[in-house]
Amino acid sequence: MKILLVEDEAALAGMLNKGLKEAGYAVTVAPDGLIGHEMAVKNQFDVMILDIMLPGLNGIQLCKQLRKQQVDTPILMLTALGTTENIVAGLDSGADDYLVKPFHFAELEARLRTLVRRKSVGNNAPTDVLQVGGLLLNTSTKTASLNEEPVTLTATEYRLLEFMMQNRGRVLTRMELLENVWGIDFNMSTNVVDVYVNYLRKKVDANPDRKLIHTMIGMGYILKEDKKS
Repeated sequence: MKILLVEDEAALAGMLNKGLKEAGYAVTVAPDGLIGHEMAVKNQFDVMILDIMLPGLNGIQLCKQLRKQQVDTPILMLTALGTTENIVAGLDSGADDYLVKPFHFAELEARLRTLVRRKSVGNNAPTDVLQVGGLLLNTSTKTASLNEEPVTLTATEYRLLEFMMQNRGRVLTRMELLENVWGIDFNMSTNVVDVYVNYLRKKVDANPDRKLIHTMIGMGYILKEDKKS
């Protein structure tokens, strides 16, 4: 596995570089966002680790720029700020996962493996179109439409909607969504699932007479077509 590590804190970068190489990974280290950007667009990596607080370009700016340039390499964001607002900001920038400092090295490894595995499964998945009512999701082109109008989704919104559509008609708990959309258990005190479900509702539930995402109080969420009488 080839990893790009963009981290300006020398001690942390050195520790991660050493640990990842000892685990058998090929690691390239960039000390700031600008150098990280140059390396990311000029080389092929299996996964990238970006700190949020970087000189030059911060992690969020760097992630947005890479996604804008169609770089789809999985990105794990490192942050010292574990609030929902900061987590959502990182994920909205195009990151695939986040890890709050301080963290255990074993958890970092597990998250990296999950991201690479998820990307591999996505690349090998057959072309398919999921549909619930007027909502269509093309899992090959990663695009969505509602009543033939395109719906713009962030990477995290797409993964959440895809999982809910794959399990349409079934109640999904918050823990189940966390495990399957984000890959690994998060702190159960976070309301990041509710935040992203709300984002999706604003995009796919504009018609009050035909709701798709429903809250099951005390249980979780269910995606199904529901026409009011």
